[in-house]
Amino acid sequence: MSVLAEAKAPLLVEARRGFAPWAGLAVLLTLVVLLAASADRWQGGWAETAAQLHDAVLITVPAAAAAGCWQGGRERRRRTEELWGTVVRPPLSRFLVSALPVALWVAAGYAVAAGLALLATWPYAQGPLGDGPRLARMAADAFVSGAAVAAGHVVGRLVPSRLAAPLLATAGYVGLGVTATAPEGAGQSLNPAFQVLATWVPVWWQPAATAVWAGGLAGAAVLAYAARRRWTALLPLAAATAAGVLLVQTGDGLWHTDPLADRQVCDTSVTPAVCVNARFADALPQVSAALSGVTGKLAGVRNLPVRWEDRDGEAGRDEASLPSLTPLGWSFVRGRLTDPAGFAWQAVGALGLSGDCPDDPDGGPDDRVAVADDTVEDYLAPSPAQQYFDSLDAGSDARRRAALAARRAARARLLAMDEEERRTWLSAYFAARADCRPKEVPAL
Repeated sequence: MSVLAEAKAPLLVEARRGFAPWAGLAVLLTLVVLLAASADRWQGGWAETAAQLHDAVLITVPAAAAAGCWQGGRERRRRTEELWGTVVRPPLSRFLVSALPVALWVAAGYAVAAGLALLATWPYAQGPLGDGPRLARMAADAFVSGAAVAAGHVVGRLVPSRLAAPLLATAGYVGLGVTATAPEGAGQSLNPAFQVLATWVPVWWQPAATAVWAGGLAGAAVLAYAARRRWTALLPLAAATAAGVLLVQTGDGLWHTDPLADRQVCDTSVTPAVCVNARFADALPQVSAALSGVTGKLAGVRNLPVRWEDRDGEAGRDEASLPSLTPLGWSFVRGRLTDPAGFAWQAVGALGLSGDCPDDPDGGPDDRVAVADDTVEDYLAPSPAQQYFDSLDAGSDARRRAALAARRAARARLLAMDEEERRTWLSAYFAARADCRPKEVPAL
């Protein structure tokens, strides 16, 4: 009875036994290892998670093609080709019974890994309600991996060598990698493993077009090899051609910047206001808390930037650049600032203390400005390594010891001022630094 049932359901038999489940498990484990090794860089942002999963296509597609190739050569290795040739079932059915379970298991392995990554990201995601998983991209990547199995299966049937699978995997990896990093052109538009920035969002139809492009090519190869009416391969080939032309003609328009990446969410209760990228809106309270010591000391001080902003590029007029929360894995990991003190120190440096103004041609006030910059930095948010550098200067030559003594004296004088005097001095300092007037930096 069981034999009869298995004969009626060959797809189920292939899906439950043999190589197919192991291929899916291999893809799953490979992705889990890759994702776990880089968790700090994506676990905390939906866009970063989707980008990391998409980057993994560079591995999963060649691996899937190799799995299909190995499965395609199974009957040759078993020396059962002639026996299968006597079966009444048509060649295309025999092909699908062998290839389809592997393709489904590989796609399922990718999908399960993606689901696990989304579950791992969910507790730490910092985006607003409009943000969320990029499910369409993940579905397309899973489908492309499955399509690679079918294309690889054809190669396995045609190439009588045990080395075909590893060579195909190597060629696929090199080919995808080269076209992904090549200058802009058709190769990038058609490459399903083309790496993109986390803040890039595809046009709504791009994942579907990529799936049709890859699936159409794989389907054409399958029908050209196994169908009785081989002209039917023209149908998926035409679909792939149409999708490919659409992708190539659109070019750079396939991707646009996430609108959330251009928005700022601000805490305006302090001066300067503290703004973060809208993709990490939930991180605003802890960023404000990290800068609370700075903003508290700047209360009542004039001539400050209006706000800290968190966006790519240079800050606008009357604005200062907030230390970026991205790329994840550095200052921001799993929704938390890794070093609030260091973050505050970098934010203070963006207020105009970095010395970006041209040198004074007279050379007179340089030392005085450097002492003033050091004093303000030490007062607002000292460098985490300040004590270490001071100890080096203290044990160095007389010139550096004298410079250290001058800096320490200036710090003590600023701290000794009453609040109103200190606010007046800081207001004059920030006015001079903002307008690049070093001679007008007040002395200490």
